[in-house]
Formats: sequence, C-alpha cells, structure tokens
Amino acid sequence: MQRKLVALAAIALLSSGGVMAQARTSAPEPEYTYSFNVGAVTDYRYRGISQSRLRPAIQGGADFSHKSGFYIGTWASSIRWIEDAGGDASVEVDVYGGYKTTFGDFGMDVGVLRYLYPNSSLPVNPNTTEVYIAGTWGPATLKYSHSTTNLFGFADSKNSGYLDLSATFDTGFWGLTVTPHVGHQRVRNNSAASYTDWSIGLGKDFGNGLTASLAYVDTDTDVYLAPSGRNLGRSGVVLGVKYGF
Repeated sequence: MQRKLVALAAIALLSSGGVMAQARTSAPEPEYTYSFNVGAVTDYRYRGISQSRLRPAIQGGADFSHKSGFYIGTWASSIRWIEDAGGDASVEVDVYGGYKTTFGDFGMDVGVLRYLYPNSSLPVNPNTTEVYIAGTWGPATLKYSHSTTNLFGFADSKNSGYLDLSATFDTGFWGLTVTPHVGHQRVRNNSAASYTDWSIGLGKDFGNGLTASLAYVDTDTDVYLAPSGRNLGRSGVVLGVKYGF
C-alpha cells in the first residue's frame, strides 16, 4: 500500500510539472492577423489641416499583417476640401503596404501610401503617392514621408516631404496616454503652402476594442482656407472615438 501511494504521488508530481511547463510555454505566433475599425471625429485633421471644413467626419479601415513583418491596409474618411476646391469627391481612400522589423530596442517601418480621391475632377489630380520610413526608439517615433507624385493637387510639387516626431507616454493614471507631436510639411515649388504643425493628445482604451481621444491641434499657416474664409489650419480641439474588431 505504501509503495502504491508513493507511485501515485510521483505520477501526480510529474503530471503537475508537465502542466506547469505547458503553461509556461507561450502560444505560437499566428501566421497572420487582421483587424477592422470604424470611428468618428469632430474634425478630420491631417498634418494639422482640416480635411472636413472644421466639421465632423466618419472613418473606417482594415489591416492585414504577416508574422514576417509585411502588412497591407486601407482606410477611408469623409472629407470636404475637394468640394471646396471645386471638385466632386466627398471621400478619401488610402491604400498602404510596408514592412516592420526590430533591431533590439529599435523599430523600423518602411512602406508606401496612396491617397485616392475618387472622381475628384480637379485641374491637378489630387491623388498622391508617398513612400515613408520611420524609426522608433522607446516611446518616440521619427518619420519621413516623401511624395513621388504631385502633392494633394499642388502643381509641380513632386518630391515634397513631411518630417514629423511623435511619442506616446503612459501617464499611469486611469489608463490615459499622452501623445505629443510636431511636424513640418514642405511643398516643393510652393513655399507659401509649406508650414509646421503641432499637437498634443490624450488617449483612453476602454477595452473591448473601444478607444477615445482628445487632442489640441495647431499650425503656423493661414493660407489653407474654407470657402467662408475660415483658416483650416487654425488651433482647435478634436474629439474622436474608434471601435476596433
């Protein structure tokens, strides 16, 4: 009887050790992941300039990534600036793809992004292609985007560039993050349209895919105007909500 008890105890110990070892083994990385998102903002600001005439916009996108680091995605938003410029497009559709990798604590992201404005009917095609490279170290990311076409309808503006620095910090309070940002848009052969933008935002993840953001945005330009004459680069506060699934 005593030997049976010892044997049973040994089997139990080995079994529990196997379970613990299995629990310590992380699940294998999936071959690929995909996600979708929908949201709304009180003002669609891109590089500090309102794309929605300082009014709300609805947005959504989809992303697909492979464990090798390659990814593709698309994103869309309602806009008003094409109509304000005399065109017909009421939506912006972005298509992008690239590759992400890490070297120790340093991350790198390279890719290409195509901005599409279906049926825009502007004198200069606003559809724009940019290639970009970004480096991340700790909370900070430095990114440069270079246009290989005319930039957003500016004539003879190929090879324009946008350089920006941003970071994300966890405040340690209620799950809030702080995101400061500064960037400079150079529009080639149109120095009057070049400008600097900056912002600081707060973000909150409520779980189950729901996030919210609040940001103060400003620029140093007053040449981007709505039909009413309002400065589309004026300082403002933008509230956003997004649901990912």
